[in-house]
Amino acid sequence: MSRVEALAKAEDAGLDLIEISPNATPPVAKIIDWGKYQYQKVKEQQRNKRSARASEVKQMRLGLKIGRNDLEIKLRKIREFLGEGNKVKIQVIYRGREMAHQEVGRELMNQIIELLAEDAIVEQQPQMAGRNLSIVIRSNNAKVKNA
Repeated sequence: MSRVEALAKAEDAGLDLIEISPNATPPVAKIIDWGKYQYQKVKEQQRNKRSARASEVKQMRLGLKIGRNDLEIKLRKIREFLGEGNKVKIQVIYRGREMAHQEVGRELMNQIIELLAEDAIVEQQPQMAGRNLSIVIRSNNAKVKNA
């Protein structure tokens, strides 16, 4: 089909003639509604951007004297964050004279790591930063593939 015929056909349909591959022999063109095409491309890019969001680092703070039930509630919330694909930074906060007994916080952190062993992998080993002992964990890949 000649260029003039294609333009006439597009004009009759009230659409646009778009050249797809100008270097081909003969050149390839398509009759489409350019505004609708652009709108669909923008919407597709927005959907892709939403689905490819970067994982956030959620934070969970614990006191050194946390009770068993309170710890279970915190662990449940951490598992929820991991299930959403987020990393979690867990902090044990030392207050006042608790700094003299840092080994208690390390024991608590080791207990948390053991309880989350099935669901998470430790990405950053426990480290002290001021009055906080913190670790960063991420979801266990094997569990994510099954979900």
